[in-house]
Amino acid sequence: MNVASLVLERARSEPDAPAIFFPAGRRDGDRVRYEHVTNGQLDAESDWIARGLEEVGIGRGVRTALMVRPGLDLFALTLALFKLGAIPVIVDPGLGLARLRSCLAEAEPEAFIGIPSAQAARIAFRWARATLRVAVTVGRRWLWGGPTLAELRERGRSDEPYPLAETRDEDEAAILFTSGSTGPPKGVVYRHGNFAAQIEAIRGLGTLEKGEVDLPTFPLFALFDPALGMTAVVPEMDPTRPGDVDPRRIIEAAEEFGATNLFGSPALLDTVGRYGAEHGVRLSSLRRVISAGAPVPAEVMERFLRMLPEGAEVLTPYGATECLPVACISSREVLAETGARSEQGAGVCVGAPVPSIELRIIVVRDEPIATWHASLEQPRGEVGEIVVRGPQVTEGYYKRPEANALAKIADRDGGLWHRMGDLGYLDTQGRLWYCGRKSDRVMTAQGTLYTIPCEAVFDTHPRVRRTALVGIGGAGAQESVLCVELPVSEKAANRAEVTGELLEIGARHAHTRSIRRVLFHPRFPVDIRHNAKIGRPELTRWAAGQLAARGKAAR
Repeated sequence: MNVASLVLERARSEPDAPAIFFPAGRRDGDRVRYEHVTNGQLDAESDWIARGLEEVGIGRGVRTALMVRPGLDLFALTLALFKLGAIPVIVDPGLGLARLRSCLAEAEPEAFIGIPSAQAARIAFRWARATLRVAVTVGRRWLWGGPTLAELRERGRSDEPYPLAETRDEDEAAILFTSGSTGPPKGVVYRHGNFAAQIEAIRGLGTLEKGEVDLPTFPLFALFDPALGMTAVVPEMDPTRPGDVDPRRIIEAAEEFGATNLFGSPALLDTVGRYGAEHGVRLSSLRRVISAGAPVPAEVMERFLRMLPEGAEVLTPYGATECLPVACISSREVLAETGARSEQGAGVCVGAPVPSIELRIIVVRDEPIATWHASLEQPRGEVGEIVVRGPQVTEGYYKRPEANALAKIADRDGGLWHRMGDLGYLDTQGRLWYCGRKSDRVMTAQGTLYTIPCEAVFDTHPRVRRTALVGIGGAGAQESVLCVELPVSEKAANRAEVTGELLEIGARHAHTRSIRRVLFHPRFPVDIRHNAKIGRPELTRWAAGQLAARGKAAR
């Protein structure tokens, strides 16, 4: 199995159909001008690039850092690397220079393919200097050596198809780094079989059909579209800041190309949905919206659905870089039932596990669990850690034995369970309810508080944008602190009044009654990948500093 073969099937069955539309300047004033390549052209481009890369020593098993902007070059390069059997190393550019250096040092790439600014940073900050032997510049080369992508493409030009590397399911296909929102970024090792299973599971989420048009606002998901038989329209946006997207660019692209599917983070949906509500926008072609990265609030779903035709829905798959998708739920079910229960503190329902996933809930432990045994399992309805196994579940992190020990449980049949690091429970219908990250639980002297069930209660306050529960102090004696972010329109609100109202709301529920400390934060830190997951470690440090400062002032 070579994941590139899934793309080639469409290239050979529909060579003249558009594969990717990508921004290429401006037209008609401020509107984005798009260019495209067909499936056949993408196949040929990646063949030429594969030959050129092979000529400079990038071949099977060569770990290759890829730092290229979303567009034709990124698609063609990724496909070429898969054809070669090379191993792309993908790191979020928004991680920051120090973390980028750490990730690349850990991944030990032998080749580096990047745009000029990435090459300049590589040299200036000595990224992966100990292991790199080949550098390819996408664009104009300046003072550094190595060939350009344009040169390699010309050198590899041929009418003969490039022979696909005969990789197997268990062969390494890529190293994808986590976003680092809940700890140091880790390189997740994907195998060709993982990708193939993931593509099939994604296809089954919303009955995706060949010939559809996808508007993916997260570059890694755009790479799946050719394999899914879909045309990708890459919108003009900064993929590291989806929450700050210009909604007009998303709406224009959806309308121009008749997009039937959109993938976006909850933050992007919120931004575009608010614009759409304000301007009466209708997106007549969209059949479904897929959103991941964090729970999607029911009000965000409802607002976005008002722009869509009757019968369209928002799907929210649950998963992680290590395994996606794990479960999925539709807006129809959330708005009809589970959303109201979430507001009462039941957690967020993320739906039933997808068919290819086995899911269990185990007792909450922070230490490694070497071997699976039945006594680990929690009774139905009890909160515990979510563990999964299945063909799309990756086996481990690259050169991270300590992280592997914490994240994996060996089964007696030779398989592996992955510990999601998330807490939740299964209801009587077998649906999974998410209760927050294990590392974020607040352990007070009175008992343990789970973030999502607590925050959902306070988030019902009409003058609050969102809340975040953090714990200050040592485990077992933490003080629970509710951090509050107000909407822009409420920045001048009477905070004492809002605090009183929040405490009154919390007092109505047994699990939030003990939360009595409220702090207002100007704007919560969020993850760099989806701009939706709250950066709780940073928020906890801020809250601790606020409490310490108040303690000093009181003395």
